[in-house]
Amino acid sequence: MKEKFILLIMVLSIVFLVFAANVTGFGSSNVIKNGKSSCTTIPKGKLYASDGSLITTGFDEWGYNYQAHVFNGGYCDAYRNATWCQPHKDVDLIMKWNDAWLANKDCDGDGLLDRHYGLNSYIGSGAWETNHQIGEYEKDGKTCEWTYFVKIVAAPVDAYIYNGSWYTADNIEIGPVIWGSFATIQSVYDNSCAEVYGVEYLSPNSPGFGVY
Repeated sequence: MKEKFILLIMVLSIVFLVFAANVTGFGSSNVIKNGKSSCTTIPKGKLYASDGSLITTGFDEWGYNYQAHVFNGGYCDAYRNATWCQPHKDVDLIMKWNDAWLANKDCDGDGLLDRHYGLNSYIGSGAWETNHQIGEYEKDGKTCEWTYFVKIVAAPVDAYIYNGSWYTADNIEIGPVIWGSFATIQSVYDNSCAEVYGVEYLSPNSPGFGVY
């Protein structure tokens, strides 16, 4: 349990630390060419990641596929093999997200992948992200396998926070607050040695994407 909670806190910062390539241009207008909106796409333009590397289609050396909205690699690869995360280097990580969370194009002309395009914040954007962690540890000479899966969504415009959770305008709990603008709507944890299996949390409102 301890391992999972530590990793959850760190892994949920990936989108803001590693995807920090897009921290400007919120709410900007499209670039206009010949009277039409123009967006720069990964296959046809030059867009850059947070480390300054040119983004291309397919998976990069770390496991990011910005075109497909997915990361699949080692936990430390998500942080470009940073020194501080080495204790967790054996953990596998899969992340997926939608266009509102981090687009695969630049429509505001700043040369970066767009976030919540056309809005000043993630609130009401419909953005969502999932991460799936897979790891193991040794206990009493036995290999213990564990997995953790979580769904995160941006809060609706008319939602409000009460006692650490987001609620709908109809006073139904959406889920615990993450980063202020987001809510956890589902988490699942399995640990073979702890004999813990299944859903940890399920939003009373809805655990489904597209609802928010």
